[in-house]
Amino acid sequence: MKTYNWAILGCGKIAKKFAIELAELPNANLYATASRNIDTASNFASEFNFEKAYGSYLEMVKDPKVDVVYIATPHSFHKEHSLLCLEHKKAVLCEKAFAINTKEVEQMITSSKENNTFLMEAFWVIFRPKFKKVQELISTYKLGKLKFVKSDFMFNGEFNPNNRLYNLDLGGGSLLDIGIYPIFTALTLLGVPDSIKTVPHFSLTGSEVSIAMLFGYKNGATAVLTSSFDADYKNDVELCFENGIISYDRFSADPISLKINEKITKIPFDNGTHLGYKFEALHVMECLDKNLIESPILSNKVSLNLIKILDQVRKDAGIVFPNHD
Repeated sequence: MKTYNWAILGCGKIAKKFAIELAELPNANLYATASRNIDTASNFASEFNFEKAYGSYLEMVKDPKVDVVYIATPHSFHKEHSLLCLEHKKAVLCEKAFAINTKEVEQMITSSKENNTFLMEAFWVIFRPKFKKVQELISTYKLGKLKFVKSDFMFNGEFNPNNRLYNLDLGGGSLLDIGIYPIFTALTLLGVPDSIKTVPHFSLTGSEVSIAMLFGYKNGATAVLTSSFDADYKNDVELCFENGIISYDRFSADPISLKINEKITKIPFDNGTHLGYKFEALHVMECLDKNLIESPILSNKVSLNLIKILDQVRKDAGIVFPNHD
């Protein structure tokens, strides 16, 4: 088993969650951290036992020992930081949303091909045992066609105009931060929608604070999706088929519910104590073992379809990022 030297670019909250699970993988060496502030990088490295810390992203990618970089900076920097890594032949696992818009994602994919270097969006949900179990249930039972998807992601957060979630320059708003999860569910299970309608609400900074989305499909299927920083609700998914219903909470350890002919069965799954970051990191290293430059499970075409949908949603909702659109 080959060991890979991992570096983390951007030492925020999600990077900490990722580092905790990365440390559990025997073929992942916690090698380097990088931040614009050397103290931030050093503190992060010390807390999670990384070998080196850099106060410059450029200095970090020039380190020949770095094999793969996890990018955990705000959305608006994803393209810049991904290109920096790819141009220095460092494999990239970049947090979602992959970038701000389709044009940026296309540039990232082009750079990956030109530099023959791995690139994947960090959409860890698809690698979790819970989601894999849902896919298994769909393939095992004769549920018929999927006709309706309902998916939500909401939490009631305090409004803070200085927080990145409300900063348009950083791609703020619920859509790119959490609305992307329900959209990804619909994309994965129903494909690219044929029509999109939205109802957005905006904060005092001009960022979108909540959005309801209706996706229509020519085959008769429908998806109703919501995200919000302004309401407290379950983070759940309901899949209605011709002959049954599958429902589950996206992140909890609760069993999956399968309803067929009024009979409800609770189906457990084994996700351990993890959210699931370790599963995506493990997959990245499996791809690197095979000298792949993109994932066969979460291909860059999937990420391109996802960002195109996000752009369509933003266009319908009137969500604009002034420095990027």
